[in-house]
Amino acid sequence: MFQGAYTALVTPMKKGRVDDEALTRLVETQIEGGIDGLVPCGTTGESATLSHAEHVHVVEVVMRAARGRVPILAGAGSNSTREAIELTRACKELGVSGTLQITPYYNRPPQDGLVSHFRAIADAVPLPMVLYNVPSRTGIDMLADAVAACASHPQIVGIKEATGDMHRVAEIREQCGPDFDILSGDDFSVLGLLAVGGNGVISVITNILPGVLAQMCKAVREGDLAKAQALNHEHLPLTRLLFADSNPIPTKACLHMMGVCENENRSPLRDLDMQGELAASLRAQLTAMKLL
Repeated sequence: MFQGAYTALVTPMKKGRVDDEALTRLVETQIEGGIDGLVPCGTTGESATLSHAEHVHVVEVVMRAARGRVPILAGAGSNSTREAIELTRACKELGVSGTLQITPYYNRPPQDGLVSHFRAIADAVPLPMVLYNVPSRTGIDMLADAVAACASHPQIVGIKEATGDMHRVAEIREQCGPDFDILSGDDFSVLGLLAVGGNGVISVITNILPGVLAQMCKAVREGDLAKAQALNHEHLPLTRLLFADSNPIPTKACLHMMGVCENENRSPLRDLDMQGELAASLRAQLTAMKLL
């Protein structure tokens, strides 16, 4: 259901508020660039600092801008099952294709608690759901057995797996079968995930390069490994720079250089020093890639 390259959209800010014009502009550049789908209000979208009203508003703006041209997989997760259900209901009313549900952070539930959490959301709201496992941020790792227990629910159709562990991806594919979507949550290991049976990626770098990873996923589907390898090498220098500081700080700085949005992040994140060393490296890389 969810395959290819999806962008984990940044949430443009201006003077502390969501910048609707910049967000609309970003969506348009993504679709024009060949992206397969969009994910508003994920980690890259600073969802942890958005109010409930802002969260729903961002999804609404993205839906309006996309106009049905690509699927929208909206972040709607929470470490509160009740809040996740509320956000999921709101997203369903806006007409999204599905929701992305992060493992409950801070609470650190046991594996059976994770299964109960996700199945409760799926039971409450009839909408396709993609799980999101990112232990580096949440402090909890959802293992393959728990993923398989969730996959038996008809509404739970895939997972964004951000461990970068190819053995884990192979385990999930083995236990969940061929129809369960496995999407990379780690831009550095997308090609490896595709090679062991994954379906695509929810990416940070596609905010800047929407076409490269979309083309790479397509090349793998068509069996053109040489092309996929070349595209993978093409994005890695910029990808390394984008993760040299906390995501999405460098990504927003790049988009600012490209005239898409302001170089503004919401506290406790800070804005990138545009006169600093990392900004200079980003500018040089964008120039080398003919993006400036």
